[in-house]
Amino acid sequence: MKDDFLADSARALFAQHGLDRFDALWALELDHVDAPNTGRGGWSSVSRLELADANGAVQAFYLKRQIDHLSRSLRHPLGEATFAREFRNIRRYQHDDVPALEAVFFGQRRIAGKVCALLVTRALDDHKPLDRWLAEWPALPRATRRAIVDAVAGLARTLHGAGHLHNCLYPKHLFVRVDGGRATARLIDLEKTRRIVLGTRDRARDLDALNRHTRGPAATERLRFLLRYLGRDSLDDAATRLADHILRRRHRKAARR
Repeated sequence: MKDDFLADSARALFAQHGLDRFDALWALELDHVDAPNTGRGGWSSVSRLELADANGAVQAFYLKRQIDHLSRSLRHPLGEATFAREFRNIRRYQHDDVPALEAVFFGQRRIAGKVCALLVTRALDDHKPLDRWLAEWPALPRATRRAIVDAVAGLARTLHGAGHLHNCLYPKHLFVRVDGGRATARLIDLEKTRRIVLGTRDRARDLDALNRHTRGPAATERLRFLLRYLGRDSLDDAATRLADHILRRRHRKAARR
């Protein structure tokens, strides 16, 4: 595959630095932000890339490169690069107006018989992962906490309304920005996302994962989240049924431990 994707928003900047080609990005020597992933029988790494534009302002990105780091499915029984799957999902979210990370470059090659892929995404430096907000939760102003709850609930509502199951909806994968008392949220890590096929059961899967891994919010704030997610002002049968699905799923998981 040699039909590389380069977003219009980054085309001039990448061309300015001679990085508008797969081989140039692949050859970059950058520090890894954490230890490379050697699972799936391959290798995958993430590096931070900072480029100054024509005005001298620095734009930040994350450059992800992998070799034979494959996922297998019925559609791809021999495996496909996990970045290919993530790139495809990023584009689907963009098409469906689900706020998420922005892909600016994707390319894939077979080098020495190995599947090599790279994905560049724009850094969300003006956001913080939800788990960092949660670490400060008791000290946050009440209005800020409410704004974050509403933003996350609204994003989950948009996600599921578009027919997508994130399938890994943990606080570290939700990035939140608070500006002037208003909060906005975006999703990252879209490798495992899929279409919703089981209705409430699928939606409860995402909401249960988020609920179980969220520490800090009080019961009233969790209720606020549920009502904002459902677009309700008070508890009704729909809210009660969904809460029941989430709690039953939590109890089943706890019983298996």
